[in-house]
Amino acid sequence: MNEHPKHLPADERRAATVEAVINLAAEQNPSDITTTAIAQRMGLTQGALFRHFPTKDAILEAVMTWVAERLLSRVDRAAQNVTSPLAALEAVFMAHIDFVSEHPGVPRMLFGELQRPGETLPKRMVQTLIQRYGERLRHLLERGKAIGELDANLDIEAASVSFIGSIQGLVMQSLIAGDAARIRRDASGVFAIYRRGIGSES
Repeated sequence: MNEHPKHLPADERRAATVEAVINLAAEQNPSDITTTAIAQRMGLTQGALFRHFPTKDAILEAVMTWVAERLLSRVDRAAQNVTSPLAALEAVFMAHIDFVSEHPGVPRMLFGELQRPGETLPKRMVQTLIQRYGERLRHLLERGKAIGELDANLDIEAASVSFIGSIQGLVMQSLIAGDAARIRRDASGVFAIYRRGIGSES
């Protein structure tokens, strides 16, 4: 983005704010990100920031909207034109891994929101994202089971939870190792184990 943040139109300023928050989340605990830090990252005053977002939660809501739209769009594109449900699941898995690799602050923010006490709109937005993602997975798993590509006795709900859990595990391992590139290196092997677990024996 070539134009200085101080001179951006409103929509671009909001997009730049979301980008700044996600980048900050990759560098520090998301719960420690202040509006002062966001404004400083953008070269703005807090007053200028609050002209577009009245509260910090409003900023987080914009971030969660961005994440949900981009992630679901990415996995939907990955699954398109893939006739095999199992191949579609692998495409979705790798698309999700690529998204996280490109935006390492995103999973830290999602985990952070889910751990916040009480009910907040950003937290509900994360829960809705997980629900919508799960619906896509269950649809692919049901299709795979129906055509005999997956185990006839497969527990769809458990398989969906395991899919998401495998990605979360990769994220946690990369955070523990302090190596963001690790998630891409390990993804294929982890999915291969998952695929063996859900696949048909025939």
